Amino acid sequence: MPDWTRMSSLFDFCAVYYTTQLVRCAAFSFVLTGLVMLLRRTVSRKRTFFRGMLWSFFLLLPFLGRLKLFYENEAVLNATWRLTAVTMSWLWADRLYMAGILAVFVCIFGKRLRLRRLVAGMERVSLSGIRVSVMDMKVTPFTAGLLKPRIVIPRVMLKSYGREEVMAVVQHEQTHIRLGHLWFGLVWDILRCLLWINPFLTIFQKQFRADMEDICDRVCIQKSGRTAQEYGMVLLKTLKLLHSEPERMPSAVTFAGEREFADIKRRMKGIAGFRPYRRGRCAGMAAAAVLLLSAMLSAIHTHSYARCNESKDIMVGAYAGKPEIVSYNTAELCRMISYDDSYVYVEREAFEDFLEENNADGEIWIVFGGFYKLPGLAGMAESCIYEGGSKDRIVRIPYESIMDDWYLELIQLL
Repeated sequence: MPDWTRMSSLFDFCAVYYTTQLVRCAAFSFVLTGLVMLLRRTVSRKRTFFRGMLWSFFLLLPFLGRLKLFYENEAVLNATWRLTAVTMSWLWADRLYMAGILAVFVCIFGKRLRLRRLVAGMERVSLSGIRVSVMDMKVTPFTAGLLKPRIVIPRVMLKSYGREEVMAVVQHEQTHIRLGHLWFGLVWDILRCLLWINPFLTIFQKQFRADMEDICDRVCIQKSGRTAQEYGMVLLKTLKLLHSEPERMPSAVTFAGEREFADIKRRMKGIAGFRPYRRGRCAGMAAAAVLLLSAMLSAIHTHSYARCNESKDIMVGAYAGKPEIVSYNTAELCRMISYDDSYVYVEREAFEDFLEENNADGEIWIVFGGFYKLPGLAGMAESCIYEGGSKDRIVRIPYESIMDDWYLELIQLL
């Protein structure tokens, strides 16, 4: 039968370990959100592609929780130690955070699942060799699915539009697919789940999707060969034709999703001011962004704790009715104690003088090695008992490692 006590302990450890990291990532997300919104309104206000690339820096957030600066940088330590103390000490807070992730996940991805089931039951037709799904409701055209995306067009649009107008709509959705916007949306939703305590990730989702739309508009206009005016007229006709409440549709809706006047005005203004762009320059910007993100991820990895860190600390304790720490000065103890995979080696005279100086009585324990996940969190060490009376200069103490236990091996992998 499964050891439910250890399983419960494992779940509690996961709650503490991951909440500690995610809360730190959430703290960074507040700063990054403010910075991105500031840049959108200033230096990148008229630079559509650069404005869209700013959102790629959110990809760094999930990897920031194990940074060493949380322990080594005084300013960051002073700003975040209270958060760390709460997540490492209050198990109920960690469980609450995990429950929040689950609740947001069910809410967001439940909508995605319902949308997938809805699209799967729709009629499919071929438009110039392109298979699209037809919906009877008056909805904005959208694309659902990741590995096998399906473009959905309302039936009223197929009846009211000419062939070129319908293909303009289909081309827009295909551009979203080619540019990877559906995957970007998935990543954004995952971030909203993991960092749910930052409400701005949901509030500014509108701006995120607006920037994806602006990029898609520019690419479509240039690749279609149509003028910006012709493209804008198709959008205006779509907005006039469809009259559905926006909140009734899932977040996967793309093309004509903006209903508010300010959003329509913004998008039409961008289309009206369209100027051809240089593809080579945009490709260079994308390559530079990828290189920059790769370099930053590498720097984050270099300056972060590993998933499992070898502990080289040594501690000596005594038990004479109650446990007592004699010393955890690793530098001092290393001069008297060493170890390998099978034995602990103790320099007898120096160690016994050390015990006498520290008035250590009773059963003497030596704790050494092992691993830790983060400083002060989820560590495990080897141990042995020192028995006096030996005449050898170096006392060799055998011990059996506890690291082969499945529970500890699993903790190391997490």
